Amino acid sequence: MNKNYNLIKGISLATLYCIIALSSSCVSSKKIAYFQDIQTVNQAKLENAIAFTEPVIQPDDILSINVFTLNPQSGAVVNQAANNPALGGNTNNSISSQSTGFLVDKNGEIELSLIGKLKVAGLTTYQARELIREKATLIYKEPNVQLRFANFKVSVLGEVNTPSAYTLPNEKVSILDALSLAGDLTIYGKRENVLIVRDNNGKKEFARLNLNSSEIFNSPFYYLKQNDVIYVEPNKSKVSASNSAQLQTVGVIVSVISVIVLAISNFK
Repeated sequence: MNKNYNLIKGISLATLYCIIALSSSCVSSKKIAYFQDIQTVNQAKLENAIAFTEPVIQPDDILSINVFTLNPQSGAVVNQAANNPALGGNTNNSISSQSTGFLVDKNGEIELSLIGKLKVAGLTTYQARELIREKATLIYKEPNVQLRFANFKVSVLGEVNTPSAYTLPNEKVSILDALSLAGDLTIYGKRENVLIVRDNNGKKEFARLNLNSSEIFNSPFYYLKQNDVIYVEPNKSKVSASNSAQLQTVGVIVSVISVIVLAISNFK
């Protein structure tokens, strides 16, 4: 009787320890699903969410500019400058080998062959395109101008599957787009407190978004700007698991060994 009691007691203690060890690293499913209140949100509220606004050009941005004319050789003079430092272009960019174009200097200006210097800082890409088209009309016949950011970059760090800096081909990018590029959050990502760091005219701005709530669509940080940084914090389960992983492993092993020794000794 005593032998069976001791055996059952030993197994119960080991089982209890294992349950405690495993539960300390469990993640509540209530904190995983995105937009949990979406079914209860008034549709009119979603329709009035903050609309996308075009980002403005800032110093140190790199612009991809192409001028097309009736005479292709005429436009080539401007277009070649984007890949020729001697003509005012940029080819040595540490961000991406594909980020060639015209660097916006500290005065917010770019310099185009034949057209000259133009102040583009503070303008959207559409406004800058129209400005270049207006100046190019004085030199070329019926010019067609294409302009976009060549280094529209956002960085995604922390508890995501593929943290990295991503150079994007377009300007309309939401936080969901960026997280998708990073392979979504890991199971340990803190979804209710995602940090965004934004550089606005040399000043840092900070915002925290809750991916569990539909209120994210009303945030001015829902659509990203160039050079935004997204940081996903680890939740308590990840921190606890990291700090106690070795202790849990040793404890479980000791418990199992204790049960085996106890069982052997009781059956002798």
